[in-house]
Amino acid sequence: MSDLLDRLRGRGWRMTAQRRVVAEVLDGEHVHLTADEVHARATARLPEISRATVYNTLGELVSLGEVLEVATDRRAKRYDPNAHRPHHHLVCARCGAIKDVHPSGDPLADLPGSERFGFTVTDVEVTYRGVCPACAAA
Repeated sequence: MSDLLDRLRGRGWRMTAQRRVVAEVLDGEHVHLTADEVHARATARLPEISRATVYNTLGELVSLGEVLEVATDRRAKRYDPNAHRPHHHLVCARCGAIKDVHPSGDPLADLPGSERFGFTVTDVEVTYRGVCPACAAA
């Protein structure tokens, strides 16, 4: 389970009803929702929440560094509340399901100096692709 709500409270983020609902929808483990999915779930909890409020809140959460914007393919961007624990993603090539994975080792160390071309490498994003069990069974 992510600790998004606790992190936001700790920052003193102004918790309006709309912001709270967006944060509650995003809170959890392996959560990678599109903005439209966040809006649909938020509307179920707070019918008067607007799409613009959801988009603005997501943008603010990304700017704060509390939510990651994930683009694993040509599909819609997804929002990941697991912003404070380094991880990679495992993506189903058929349905687009995304899971957070935490492989051992240091991917920064795996890039030899000769392949860095003078760059000072500060971050790595790894996406594993495959077929999820549900799609494999279909």
